[in-house]
Amino acid sequence: MAESPTEGHPDKVADLIADALLDEFLRKDPYSRVSLEVMVISGMTFVAGHVSTEGYVDIPGIVRSTIKEVGYNRPELGFDADASAVIISIEEQSPEIVLGLSQEGAGDTAVVIGYACNETESYMPLPISLAHFLSKKLADLRKTGRAPFLRPDGKALVTVAYEGTKPLFVKDIILFAQHDPDVSLEKLKEYLVEEVVKKVVPSRYISKETRILVNPSGRFVLGGPVADVGQTGRKIVSDAYGDTAYSGGSAFSGKDPTKTDRSASYLARMMAKHVVAGGFAERCLVQLAYAFGVSEPIAFDIETYGTEKVEKERIKEALREIFPLNPRRMIEFLDLRKPIYKKTACYGHFGKEELPWEKLTKLEELKERLGGGIQ
Repeated sequence: MAESPTEGHPDKVADLIADALLDEFLRKDPYSRVSLEVMVISGMTFVAGHVSTEGYVDIPGIVRSTIKEVGYNRPELGFDADASAVIISIEEQSPEIVLGLSQEGAGDTAVVIGYACNETESYMPLPISLAHFLSKKLADLRKTGRAPFLRPDGKALVTVAYEGTKPLFVKDIILFAQHDPDVSLEKLKEYLVEEVVKKVVPSRYISKETRILVNPSGRFVLGGPVADVGQTGRKIVSDAYGDTAYSGGSAFSGKDPTKTDRSASYLARMMAKHVVAGGFAERCLVQLAYAFGVSEPIAFDIETYGTEKVEKERIKEALREIFPLNPRRMIEFLDLRKPIYKKTACYGHFGKEELPWEKLTKLEELKERLGGGIQ
């Protein structure tokens, strides 16, 4: 099973604000060191953390413009961009962290996971891929005005039935969609089944056993931060691969790329994707571990679940030779000092072709090194 919240979900509002602020700091100073936490609740947004930068950022302005962009721009929603108080507590980054980074070491201690499989064109697991498409479709219908009765909060959950590692059909599709009070649940379900489910989920995955539910608990008028507090980093599984792969346990949003729990997660995904895209395995999980201040990973391993077409140790050695595992070189290789992070905060950090860690730039080199069959 996999879930995907819409951008109006309170936890995603917090992630969006954190990454919008990170982008602005990097836009003003690409070498900004940023570690931010955001909490949103009715009428208030809290921003706290540590920042070292040469640039100035209008934090309240970025916070309010992000909230407005999500769609919280009317008092009746209970969380209004113009009326939200912004409370800030930011200090300079610890000099001990600065010292560790100056020695080209990792900016944090982290265990990270990268994963890819051949279930979808994006090399992402089918459940999380469908969940992201469904929740994004909800948001798109609302933001383009085609479904003005929808409100920003929402979520999609998808369960897929498998035979071994092969997806057979979608077992459950559950949509939670915040809506205006004058919309009946019956009309809402009819509309979302036609305009969301049928437009997103390929018909080959729909069977007579597929169950579709819309707002199974009933009315969903009160939502967003007025109904539930939101915080950064509380959707790490939906940010990654759903329940198909392990999670390293760390959140991504609000952290600059010197934090290896973010940057190394991106590199690990890129490595895993190369393995599957090259046809060397049907599934690949890459595990990396970093210690603060240490310039190389303290652990590196891969798992191909018995689907490898080339000996696993050969794949592992080729990945180590081709991809830069040093934190500084990793940042340079992926060009991570640019303001690209806001687009990762919702609908997953992986599977979006425009992001640098999704590019197959080393595929030909990997093929040259691994060549044909098992030796």
